Amino acid sequence: MTETTKLTRIGAVLLAAPILANLDATSVGVATEALAGSFRAPLSDVQWVSTGYLLALGMVMPVAGWAGDRFGAKRVWIFAVAAFTLGSMLCGLAWSLPSLIGFRLVQAIGGGLMNPVGQAILARVAGPSRIGRLMSMLSIPVAFAPAVGPILGGVLVHELGWRWIFFVNLPVCLVVLPLAARLVPAGEGTGDRAQRLDLLGLALLSPGMAALVYGLSSAADGGSPMAVWLPVAAGVALVVGYLVHGLRGKGVPLIDPRLFARRGFSSATGTAFLLGASLYSSMLLVPLYYQRATGAGVLAAGLLLAPQAVGAAFGALVAGRWSDRSGPRRVVQLGLGLAMLGTVPFALLGGGPFALLGSGPFALLGSGPAASVPAWLLSGALVLRGIGLGAVIGPNVAAVYTSVTREQASRAASAVTVVNRIGGSLGTAALTVLLQAELAASASPAAAFGHTFAWSLALTALAFLPAALLPRRQ
Repeated sequence: MTETTKLTRIGAVLLAAPILANLDATSVGVATEALAGSFRAPLSDVQWVSTGYLLALGMVMPVAGWAGDRFGAKRVWIFAVAAFTLGSMLCGLAWSLPSLIGFRLVQAIGGGLMNPVGQAILARVAGPSRIGRLMSMLSIPVAFAPAVGPILGGVLVHELGWRWIFFVNLPVCLVVLPLAARLVPAGEGTGDRAQRLDLLGLALLSPGMAALVYGLSSAADGGSPMAVWLPVAAGVALVVGYLVHGLRGKGVPLIDPRLFARRGFSSATGTAFLLGASLYSSMLLVPLYYQRATGAGVLAAGLLLAPQAVGAAFGALVAGRWSDRSGPRRVVQLGLGLAMLGTVPFALLGGGPFALLGSGPFALLGSGPAASVPAWLLSGALVLRGIGLGAVIGPNVAAVYTSVTREQASRAASAVTVVNRIGGSLGTAALTVLLQAELAASASPAAAFGHTFAWSLALTALAFLPAALLPRRQ
């Protein structure tokens, strides 16, 4: 077996479970109505099936780096898949809404550990010369699954019932577990019992993350000012407290703030933050536009989002090889440029921010119904946007690992994953609140979406600032 074939097999095994986790996270949203009917519960209670999962992820992800160093990345990854498998089975057997929410927390233990630990394993196995290629492969589920999840969820709920959203994970996980035990190389855990978990850091960072996610989710759901600002303020205070602790405390912190003193690491995590804000918010805005402004159903909206998924998969595969040869900066900047070009037609919906011009090249798309931007143009734009986003994710993550030592890889993986999720939460909540305000103030739903997509375009443009500081070479 050649070294390339061996790496590809390891990557494929480490890719399978995160794909399921991402599919599960996005397909559950389609089952909201079915869950409300099955448990005879209001939507305000059912939404905790998703929100509780996000909160638990925020609690678990910071521990991934310590666990990989302490027990070995392979052991932790296999444990994560086993926890996700057990959680999936229990969710499918849930007898009440509280039991389902509780079992989703078990799922989140696995989901929160799989991505950062799997990335750290690949970074160690691949080495600097091939890391861009393998990181791009691992980034495919991040960009692809959110488009496929609603389609798969809609089919399963319609044909088999909501429980099969969870049961469908079981056969794949049961195949992945023995393959991982055989193919994935043994971890490099120290096994040193003196390497204690940073309990004070955990008490500050994980609740801080959870409070931020809760506050942002409340904002997106139209919660009261107290329900939004109180947890956000508490979350910010706890995270700031963690930064002080991480810089001044003794021992090894969960996520070392000193890593951000490295130019390559700080620029890559800054890009990941803004990319998360742009990517996750678009996964909400695009299908919502098709449903609200064009009247498409859930399945149709998911299918209309498929071009972005195809483009993302293509962009991720091509960008990895290019990044290994030429370094991440050019690839990331080109990807951001393509993502911006793919967002422009959506920013022109109903005239968007250009409706005030009244003439010029945007007059044809100025004001009017959603059909003023042809459907074929929007589909083509999604392909272009997908290629751009797919081209950015892998090389940017690779830049994180090439800027730290092998010993710092696990904690660097936790840091970039946490930062990316914070960006996704902030971006999604902010653009959702903005969209609600625009829909209330505008007579045209298309124009409201156009204005909101213009802000998404601005977030992508802002990512050029940290991307300009990425290294030219690996």
